[in-house]
Amino acid sequence: MDSSQTLPVPLVDVATDSGRPRRFVFVLLDQFTMLCFACAIEPLRIANRVSGKELYSWVIAGEGGDKVACSNGVEFMLDMGLDEITRDDTVMICGGIDVQRATTRSLMNWIRREARRGVTIAGLCTAGYSLAKAGLLDGKRATIHWENQDSFTEEFEEVTLTKSVFVMDGNRITTAGGTASIDLMLKLIADDHGEELAGAVADQLIYSSIRTDQDTPRLSIPTRIGVRHPKLSQVIQIMEQNLEEPISPALLAKEVSLSTRQLERLFRRYLNRSPKRYYMELRLQKARNLLMQTDMSVINVALACGFTSPSHFSKCYRAHYNNTPYRERGTQARRVPG
Repeated sequence: MDSSQTLPVPLVDVATDSGRPRRFVFVLLDQFTMLCFACAIEPLRIANRVSGKELYSWVIAGEGGDKVACSNGVEFMLDMGLDEITRDDTVMICGGIDVQRATTRSLMNWIRREARRGVTIAGLCTAGYSLAKAGLLDGKRATIHWENQDSFTEEFEEVTLTKSVFVMDGNRITTAGGTASIDLMLKLIADDHGEELAGAVADQLIYSSIRTDQDTPRLSIPTRIGVRHPKLSQVIQIMEQNLEEPISPALLAKEVSLSTRQLERLFRRYLNRSPKRYYMELRLQKARNLLMQTDMSVINVALACGFTSPSHFSKCYRAHYNNTPYRERGTQARRVPG
């Protein structure tokens, strides 16, 4: 990542130098994603190295103050528990798998206490859920990993969820996970010490395309499906935006100035399935996310995914996943955070 032979020339800090580094408190939740954490902490280290100054410092915190394991099994020793911090600190909560279970009452109480003291708090990857559960995102804009968007929308109606790479709304920050942490940290570095330093950090990371809060985290539809056909992409986009109230193939075809038969041929040729089948798979995928990530009843999940009959929903779900929604919910049962 860095060259050990040639160090870059230290850059001049364009921000007012307070003489004290900005401190980040990384709160690692159980089963957090290593990638989102590494992509957040490394830009800080590199900013110090490139500038020749200690612009940033950091500590690693978590419940218990002992150690915590990330989702790939690697364990991290913690510097501190959920202790009181200073108002000038910036909290970065790193989430990952099963964030609902990891968002315990003690964590939420700590988040609320620090928020009342005016601390800037960020939720990386799925930790936007933790902020929302604690009530910190009410009336604010936010983002979260795309796989958690459906369940988040159902549970937190008072939050304006976006599909941005990261969102900064006042002193509340959220990211969409993965490498989005890099984009956020480069933005913070640029705000603190100028675009030149942020660009130098990006160069050290071999990060050639810096995204802003206007960018989205998922690949474009043509890239995802491996097909570059404008009308096919347009129809799929309409489908994805209308999962709760599915649109008939005839109306979908009309939207893109095709006949129903032409639309059928298009899907058969490029995706080897009918429009109806593809639409069904999108709805079932959303249903599975809701079953795994929320406490919504199976009937409400069915309705949220465009199924008016629970029996029809169960039949379709079993045919696709070889499991019933009720058994899926049983195998994915979560204990209530304590």
